[in-house]
Amino acid sequence: MPQEKTIRIKDVSSNFEREPLNPYRFKGSAITESWQTLAYLKTDGDVHKIGQCTQGVLWSDSKVFANHSETAGNALMYAMTERALQMMKGTSFTNPVKLVDDILPEVLAYGKQITGNPDLRTTFALNALVAVDNAAWLLYAHENGLTRFDDMIPAAYRPGLSYHHDKVASIPSFSVGTTAERIKQAADEGYFILKLKTGAAGTQAEMIEKDIAFLTAVHKAIGHYETPYTASGKIPYYFDANGRYEKKETLLRFLDHAKKIGAFDQIAVIEEPFAEENETYVGDLGVRVAADESAHTVEDAARRIEQGYGAIAVKAIAKTMSMTMKITQLAYEKKIPCFCADLTVNPILVDWNKAVAARLPPFPGMSIGLQETNGHQYFKNWEKLESYHPMAGASWTETQKGVYITDKSFYEKSGGILAPSAHYEAVFAQG
Repeated sequence: MPQEKTIRIKDVSSNFEREPLNPYRFKGSAITESWQTLAYLKTDGDVHKIGQCTQGVLWSDSKVFANHSETAGNALMYAMTERALQMMKGTSFTNPVKLVDDILPEVLAYGKQITGNPDLRTTFALNALVAVDNAAWLLYAHENGLTRFDDMIPAAYRPGLSYHHDKVASIPSFSVGTTAERIKQAADEGYFILKLKTGAAGTQAEMIEKDIAFLTAVHKAIGHYETPYTASGKIPYYFDANGRYEKKETLLRFLDHAKKIGAFDQIAVIEEPFAEENETYVGDLGVRVAADESAHTVEDAARRIEQGYGAIAVKAIAKTMSMTMKITQLAYEKKIPCFCADLTVNPILVDWNKAVAARLPPFPGMSIGLQETNGHQYFKNWEKLESYHPMAGASWTETQKGVYITDKSFYEKSGGILAPSAHYEAVFAQG
């Protein structure tokens, strides 16, 4: 590729829209609203692009969520997005990866100050930067004459994102307390891999009893289901404890119970069983353990791999596309499989995530790309949000029998993510 253009930012703006949710329970709490934040960047040449972000306060830093009202937590993250935009005004960048590296420390420091939390998690700042990063990638593509996502990936990160799956699993997510009947209903609809939240509320003793009962009920309901997408032909389980397990022994009780009832071999992955500061080695559990919110940066991901983590849940829609490219490349080099997890994002961001999911090497024991997407379950106005997608109704935007069809048109059109959304353009036109 020819030398990257230098892009100078003349003007910036931001806005947000509040979207009501059906309560989503995890980390011993629940979210009831989701802010869709927008970052507007305009160049010296009067070209503008609008980036989007779905804020995940509880997911990215549960302390901020606990210490503030839900609205205030969202306002704090939004203030960090605005701070990043003000930092960029009148400055130049060549590529978004370096841009994020350059502004992340100051945005994180500002976040620590305004939240009053000296231990604010890096993921909180990365989540705040998603809309900015998103807009920067759109400008980068425009200024460098790149019309397809494949061409936008810098050469250093292409090996880890060079696969082209023709299907990507659409993985729904079920919050703590979901009934086995509801999970069976999803399996009957064709969903073959389901994200099941564990780490029930209460003491550790109460939690493990509830989690074991849940595992028993789920295995009884869907353990015998078959699928063409796994090497075993059986439905795989994907558990996410969101850091609720305090001791390895407690997790071993869960796994021993899985062995007792014949569910152990169907556990594809257990995500984030322990809190981030818990450095317990997990490479000897006999199951693949995935890092998610604890793998904030590429350095954190490397540390988790040393601790025996055998997979990484990547989130271009929560930790920026820029940081995700660095993490997927490291994982590729270390032969650690990745899959895409969701943040209950809007339909356009689902396709930003799908851009990654469709290009990751296959997950062990499975034949297609993997992407969690739960917005249709939790956004009260999902159909309205779908109408904002610039290519609403395109074949790859709809789940069909548990999968997205990522065919030739998906790659040619880059999932629609490079096209402007009339709705979000109108937000700034009014201003």
